[in-house]
Amino acid sequence: MFSLTPARSAVLHALADAIIPPLPDGSPAGSQGVNLEKLEAAIREQPLGAQAEFGKLLDLMEKPILGLTWFGPLKPFRKLDPEQRELLLQSWATSNVPQLRKGFQAVRKLCTLLYYGGSMPNVPTVWGRLGYPGPDEKPVDTPKPIKTLHPSQNSEYECDVLVIGSGAGGGVVAGELAQAGYDVLVVEKGPYCHGCDFTQREVDMLGKLYDAKGALSTQDGSIGILAGSCLGGGTTVNWAGSFRTPDYVLQEWAREHDAPQFTTLEFKESLNAVARTIGVNTNYTRHNGQNQALWDGSTKLGQEVKLIPRNEKGLTDSDTHFRALGYTTLGDAHGIKQGTLNTYLQTAFEHGARILADTKVGRVTIANGRATGAEAVHTTEDGRLVHISVRARRVVVAGGAIQTPALLLRSGLKHPHLGRHLHLHPTVVVGARYPHAMNSWHGPSMSVVNDTYTMLHGTNFGAKLETPPTHPGLLSMVLPWLSGKQHHELLRDANHLGSFIVLTRDRDGGRVTLDKHGAPLIDYTLSDFDRANMLEGMRAAAQIHVAAGATVVYLPHGTLPTLHAQNGTLQNPEVLDKLPHLSWKPNHFGLYSAHQMSTCRMGGDAATHPLKNNGETVEVQNLFVADGSAFPACSGVNPMLTIMALAHFTAQGMKASRPVEKQRMATA
Repeated sequence: MFSLTPARSAVLHALADAIIPPLPDGSPAGSQGVNLEKLEAAIREQPLGAQAEFGKLLDLMEKPILGLTWFGPLKPFRKLDPEQRELLLQSWATSNVPQLRKGFQAVRKLCTLLYYGGSMPNVPTVWGRLGYPGPDEKPVDTPKPIKTLHPSQNSEYECDVLVIGSGAGGGVVAGELAQAGYDVLVVEKGPYCHGCDFTQREVDMLGKLYDAKGALSTQDGSIGILAGSCLGGGTTVNWAGSFRTPDYVLQEWAREHDAPQFTTLEFKESLNAVARTIGVNTNYTRHNGQNQALWDGSTKLGQEVKLIPRNEKGLTDSDTHFRALGYTTLGDAHGIKQGTLNTYLQTAFEHGARILADTKVGRVTIANGRATGAEAVHTTEDGRLVHISVRARRVVVAGGAIQTPALLLRSGLKHPHLGRHLHLHPTVVVGARYPHAMNSWHGPSMSVVNDTYTMLHGTNFGAKLETPPTHPGLLSMVLPWLSGKQHHELLRDANHLGSFIVLTRDRDGGRVTLDKHGAPLIDYTLSDFDRANMLEGMRAAAQIHVAAGATVVYLPHGTLPTLHAQNGTLQNPEVLDKLPHLSWKPNHFGLYSAHQMSTCRMGGDAATHPLKNNGETVEVQNLFVADGSAFPACSGVNPMLTIMALAHFTAQGMKASRPVEKQRMATA
């Protein structure tokens, strides 16, 4: 387990000051704003191998041989003068040695996220100097509408259906089956938060609501992965975009994966049902600065843009609601977003389902080729670990495309395609400076989409152009770092920045495996095919920024290629032409994923698909999967509604396949 020794803490403070130096206007140095306790907690969420590697990196910084990594003086990092420290970091950032690039990005991202997103009480100037107001008033502290279980000692439970995970997949299955009369137990790894539990402060909420405290990544550190890990899962923290699965994707899944259910009327009815339940609509048409820029720039270029359907209700025209919408990716403190927490899980609870949060499932139990329950560990409110044993007639796994294959592998499943075909919708952020204030942290994070580039060169693959949340911690991670002063000054301009994302529908995938301790390891390398589509989308995003009135466009590469524009005309278009010729190796640029899919894909060929078309595993009876890992391939759109529809469809099949057990099992 990683631990911060005094020497390591001193090194991290020195690194933070080099990455975020003080500015003459009084903006404090990095060491004053980086909470090392939270940094240590984030590292401890990583696989043990990654923890050891980070510790060795910090220990290397204390040794004279550090100089060999950058052909500099043979001195420990803290013995170098400020200019030398920055030269070392710049050398690592552009190094041909993958481990050095990985080490630089790991430290840089952690320090900038904690500094800009941490809002430490003793460093109030950080937010104020960015023009970032932070979340609004504290919501009223209302009672939690769902009463969860709170075992204080080792416990056993019995049920008809055990649902592991409570997000877009698990929440829907739980609600559907409980309402149909099944005795349902929902087990969720993350916490149950409600109302004022959602402080909407970036680092606090990333640490509480996201897997690995928001620091989940591929093994090489090149792709940051955001995955919800709380009651409601991704539906609690996502950006509220509620896209229907494109018809061409459903047809592709049916054709190429022998999965005809995706083009049936029944699946369409499942899409309609979940859309009604979560209140999908396009009624709210007020945009923040960057969404308006995407609309205006696209329209000026003759490209079609559309409103994004969203699952929110109860909105008014008030500025309070408009501002609040910008923070719902950090937990919806006002109950506006209709994720499973406010819909299907509430329904499940009202129909007798039991819900157990803060509980990590170690394995599904299997006997004679059938799932029989699970073994888990619950963390009590006072931090103790108690063992949980569940006996169930059927088990539904819905932990997401990283955790679901990991759990199935830990449980002894051995299908050769389990954990493979990982799709991430790899995403880059194209930022730009506008002459007027954008304040893009307010309003819907995403309300406008440009689909011009989704089907490139006669294929089903391409990129969507949308907008991301732009709170300062995440913004600081995605903006390239050339020097401490450059990056700090760039963030000081945050209220004039607008950002578009290039969300790539990836044809070629990665893989989830286990380390020797049973933790998931994620491997993914962006293919040449997918990179070409991403670069085409990146070019388009830059041109839309210029058409919308941006004066400077920052392209998402470590060398920070920068475009300059005047009166809607690009002054140096040759920079765009040079993009394909840059190095796009891992950690030479920032790549992110908020969507993980297809690691336990369903289809008609049992040799290549771990799931049958009804969601049941081909290896174990009564063991189902109902989340994004079941997608035959990636959805090409933000996947929440597709996951919910697939879970709803799977639940209907489960209802039809076996009647409700008349004889209830007693709860221990």
